[in-house]
Amino acid sequence: MSKNYLAVLSLTLLSLLAACGKQRQPPAAPPAPAVTTALPIAQKVTEWDEFTGRLASPETVDVRARVSGYIDKVHFKEGADVQQGDLLFTIDRRPYQAAVDRAKAEVGAARARAELARGEAKRAENLAASKAISTDAYETRVKTAAQADEALLAAEAAARSAELELEFTQVRAAITGRISNARVTSGNLITGGNTQNATLLTTIVSLDPLYCYFEADEASALRYRQWHREGKRTSALFGNIPAEMALGNEQGFPHKGQVDFVDNQVNPATGTIRARAVFENPDRLMAPGFFARVRIPGVAEYEGLLIRDSAIGSDQGRPYVLVVGSNDVAVARNVKTGPIVNGLRVVREGLQSDDRVIVTGLMSARPGLKVAPQGAPMSTNAILASSQSQGAK
Repeated sequence: MSKNYLAVLSLTLLSLLAACGKQRQPPAAPPAPAVTTALPIAQKVTEWDEFTGRLASPETVDVRARVSGYIDKVHFKEGADVQQGDLLFTIDRRPYQAAVDRAKAEVGAARARAELARGEAKRAENLAASKAISTDAYETRVKTAAQADEALLAAEAAARSAELELEFTQVRAAITGRISNARVTSGNLITGGNTQNATLLTTIVSLDPLYCYFEADEASALRYRQWHREGKRTSALFGNIPAEMALGNEQGFPHKGQVDFVDNQVNPATGTIRARAVFENPDRLMAPGFFARVRIPGVAEYEGLLIRDSAIGSDQGRPYVLVVGSNDVAVARNVKTGPIVNGLRVVREGLQSDDRVIVTGLMSARPGLKVAPQGAPMSTNAILASSQSQGAK
C-alpha cells in the first residue's frame, strides 16, 4: 500500500471524525421571549350593583275645579312651567257673584232681625223687673233674641261659603312644575266638586328633584342586610346611601343622588323589593317616565389592585396572571377578580402591589420559562379613552 493512499485515508477519517464531533454538540438555546410588564395600580375601589328603573315625579296633581260651570278662559301655555298659585282657568263668575250678593243681603236682614230681637229682650228684662209682663213673655223674647243671633251666624257662614265658591271660579296651580295640555277649552261646561265625576282639566308634575324607582332582587336585599349586620355597608333602611343614574342615551352614570326610601315588604309575585333614589334636575331636561339605569354601592370602599383585563388568563375557569419572578422567570398566580373600573380589572386577591404583571407577550411566555421583561405603565391612553366612553361598569 502506497504512502499517498495512507495519507488520503487518514485525512478522510479525520474529516469524518470532525463531522461526527460537530453533530454531537448540543444545539444553542433559543433567546428568552420578550414580554412587557407593568405594576398593578393600587387605589380605593367601590363596587356597584346596577338596576333598571323609571323616573317619577315627587308631586303629581290632577287639576280639577271645586265648582261647576262654564270655562270662561284658559290662562296658561300648554307644556310650560308654572309656579304655585298661578291662574290656570277661569270659570264663569256671574252665577257665583250673584250668590255672594244674595248671601250678603241675607246677612244684612239677619243682622237687623237680631238687633231688633236683642232690643225687645232688653226691654222685656226691664218690664219683668217691674212685674209689667209675665215671666213666660220675658223668656220668649230672650229666646227669640238668641235664635236671631244664631240665624245671623248661619247667614254669615253662608256668605263665606258663597265667597269661597266665587274664589274657586279661579283655578290656580297647587304646585310648582310643568303643566300638561288643557283637557277642556273655553266655553265647555265642567263638573266640579269633590266627586269622582269632577272634570279633569289638566295635570301638573314637579321636575326638580325627580325620583327613580327601581326593583332590587331578594338576593341582593338579603346580602345588603347581612353586610349591615357585619358592619361592611350601611343599609338604606337606616340611612341614605349614594346612588348614580344614567338615562338610556347616556354613557357612564353622570347623575349623582341618594337612595332615600326602601319599601317595607318584598313583592312575592316578582321576588323583588321596591326602592327609590332621588336626583337633582336643575335644567329640567329629565322627565317622569324616562327609563334609567341606577347603581348603588355593593360593598364598602376597599383598597384594590387594578390591571389590564387582557393580562388575565383562564385555566379551567380559574383566572390567573403571569408575573415575572426572580431571575426573570414567569410565574403563574391564581387571582380573584372583580369588576372593571376605569377600563382596568379589579383584582381582589392573589397579587401584590410590587408584582411585575406580564401584560403583552403572553402567547410566548409560560410558567417556569425565562423571559426578557420590559417595563411599561399599566394604564394606557387607549384604556383611559375606553373608560371615558364606556363608563365604570
